[in-house]
Amino acid sequence: MPGGGAGPGAADGSVRIGNCSGYYGDRLSAMKEQLEGGALDYLTGDYLAELTMLILGRDRMKDADLGYAKTFVRQLTECLLLAKERGVRIVANAGGLNPAGLAETLRKVAADQGADVVIAHVEGDDLLPRAEELGFGSVLTANAYLGAFGIAEALNRGADVVVTGRVTDASVVVGPAIAHHGWGRDDLDALAGAVVAGHVIECGTQATGGNFSGFRSIDRSKPLGFPIAEVAADGSSVITKHPGTGGAVTVDTVTAQLMYEIGGPVYLGPDVSTRLDTMTVTQEATDRVAITGVTGEAPPETAKVCLNTVGGFRNSVEFLLTGLDIDEKAAWIREQMEAAFEAGTRPEVVEWVLDRTDVVDPPTEAAATSLLGLHVKDPQADPVGRAFSSAAIELALASYPGFSVTRPPAAGTPFGVYRPAFVPQTEVPHVVVMPDGERIEIAPPADVASVAELPPAPSGLATAHESVASGGAAGGSASDRSVKRVPLGKLVHARSGDKGGDANLGVWVPADHPRRDDAYAWLAGFLDEDAVRALLPEAAELELEIHPLPNLAAVNVVVHGLLGEGVSSSTRLDPQAKGLGEWFRARDADIPEEFL
Repeated sequence: MPGGGAGPGAADGSVRIGNCSGYYGDRLSAMKEQLEGGALDYLTGDYLAELTMLILGRDRMKDADLGYAKTFVRQLTECLLLAKERGVRIVANAGGLNPAGLAETLRKVAADQGADVVIAHVEGDDLLPRAEELGFGSVLTANAYLGAFGIAEALNRGADVVVTGRVTDASVVVGPAIAHHGWGRDDLDALAGAVVAGHVIECGTQATGGNFSGFRSIDRSKPLGFPIAEVAADGSSVITKHPGTGGAVTVDTVTAQLMYEIGGPVYLGPDVSTRLDTMTVTQEATDRVAITGVTGEAPPETAKVCLNTVGGFRNSVEFLLTGLDIDEKAAWIREQMEAAFEAGTRPEVVEWVLDRTDVVDPPTEAAATSLLGLHVKDPQADPVGRAFSSAAIELALASYPGFSVTRPPAAGTPFGVYRPAFVPQTEVPHVVVMPDGERIEIAPPADVASVAELPPAPSGLATAHESVASGGAAGGSASDRSVKRVPLGKLVHARSGDKGGDANLGVWVPADHPRRDDAYAWLAGFLDEDAVRALLPEAAELELEIHPLPNLAAVNVVVHGLLGEGVSSSTRLDPQAKGLGEWFRARDADIPEEFL
């Protein structure tokens, strides 16, 4: 694909890798915007998530020829000739459950347009035919997370477009970097650096100000620009975006994405175990953030597998409770619905959630109203179908004063349950398929480690506690400080997200804080399990992990089980935990005035 604005990397030898999709349903115009906006060597897209695999699984049940991201076909139909003209190669995981079918569909598109391009795909992640053998049980989907070396092999063999099934999110970026720089399995630091770059840009505009708690500081006058990673030969990178696009690339927007959907300081992947506690993030220039110093360790011996099963059927109704006596009204409707269940068929799962959003002397009816949610689940459709809906609506004139619901209950709908599994990497095929049918098998890494053998993270939390207690870096003992009770968001940014049934909450001190190190020492000492449970009462009985990341002035909290059995089955108001960080920032705490 010669010519037109890309070329073999930047002048400094870096490879320029853009992103045009962070999920299935992202901005359709983004591919064209990225191709027309400036120089790129590769354009990547992430279309898959745990929930997406369930959606594609249902598609495939209806039509065996489906199972891939159909929006990607629309984008490439519009942009294939433009990419050829610009000399930009495309890598995406849009193949989902059917990468071979997607590749064949794209070849037909290319033929119709007279585009002379080579389209390859990567497969092997789909372990559904071996589900029983591997001990997964009865599942709808079973997909292992492949690494990046298959993508690199396809590119090295001349592919202009590479589509994959389930690879790790960062692999669509790491693969082009491997191909460009010629890295091998032993280049662990370089691979780890590329993984970090891939993690930053794989969610699209979340790296340029999307879902960012400091959104008031970015350019919102035009659509947010999609991100670009310039990855150097040593794995260091610069995160940027095309000139003239909206949003911003700052240390804080990049940190926000670095804190998204992570666990501990060791970020496990099939190619490398990446140390998130080793990097340095600095503002190089306007809309240019450098990430350096990332180190890598041997990857784990096992590969993660995303399993989805059909969990049954679900339904819900939200009762509006307005004015006085909210608790008594909630108790009455609950008694009435419970009696209806006992008279008929009680669903297997019945959950009540009362959200007290009413205020004293409410100036509007909305301010006087609370929500009482009733969520039901059952392996069969009937107990959560018409019988449930009728029981709720038949009380409309026979229950609490002001009876109303947000919407009439509908028919029960199926829901999925996500769970992870782990298998030896040697059990997962990794195959590149070229358009002439040639199949190239990618060997798993030879140097692997058990998770127990991976190096522990440094004890930054203990150091922070000691610093605060001793009056060291944090500046004076806790007892002689003047504090002010204000929302935590006056001091910190936050980003949160989902990982199956777990949620993560990343909290950090902004890069421009005049006493960032001292403020972080206080934050790390303050944010222990007791504080998290007090600030987030919904997590009070759940298992927590708390991981300090001093290099980012950040603390990452993992709340196990907050989302139940995953996004599709969660009955929370915020089933993907996207608002968890903003809830945290709205909570009041006694913060030393010197940091405000």
